[in-house]
Amino acid sequence: MAKLYIVPTPIGNLEDITMRAVRVLQEVDFILAEDTRTTSVLLHHLNIQKPLRSHHKFNEHATVAVVAEAIASGQNVALVSDAGTPGISDPGFLLVRTCVENGIEVVTLPGATACIPALVQSGFPCDRFCFEGFLPQKKGRKKRLEELAAEERTVILYESPYRVVKCLEQLAEIFGEEREVAVSRELTKLYEQTIRGTLAEVTEHFRQHAPKGEFVIVVAGRAAMRRADRKREEQDEEPFEE
Repeated sequence: MAKLYIVPTPIGNLEDITMRAVRVLQEVDFILAEDTRTTSVLLHHLNIQKPLRSHHKFNEHATVAVVAEAIASGQNVALVSDAGTPGISDPGFLLVRTCVENGIEVVTLPGATACIPALVQSGFPCDRFCFEGFLPQKKGRKKRLEELAAEERTVILYESPYRVVKCLEQLAEIFGEEREVAVSRELTKLYEQTIRGTLAEVTEHFRQHAPKGEFVIVVAGRAAMRRADRKREEQDEEPFEE
């Protein structure tokens, strides 16, 4: 029986694709791409020639049924996004749900995603975390931030370079300026960078240095901040030795 394959693609460095992903892209009947131009660059790099069909947030409602029918008729299909794992802040959920509802097997390959490297290198606890992706741009944004301010776990956000400073300012206002944050940009690329500090410090950094590239914002949870406060208190209470 034919299958739908969810295939992660590199988030920057083209070497970050698995051998299995390359094989699947070589073997499927056609590939669904968020942007066929972006995927064409990757396929050319991999020397793969396969039919491409457009599948993005503006047409996915109209195309999922057609794709499911194609798979049911015997065609193996791969879904890729411009970068990272489809379905994680990218199109994919609707197609996966449609295939599941129609008894079509879905095979998801492990691979690149921006949130995990940013989380691990943040220095914050990563055994339990809360992934929020992109926050609402307008309606419901402040309310959601107020809810996240009480989150015990490490919080991961995606943000556009055009809204990074505003987002950090809002986080500082609602979470408190002393909450710790790590902001990673251009992960796996030539100018990869992570800026760490308090929300006040990191906000000021990006006021002084124009944000460029793709951003992941990792904010310490309240539990981590409480542990840090207790540690400082214990250090302050240590007796002075002459």
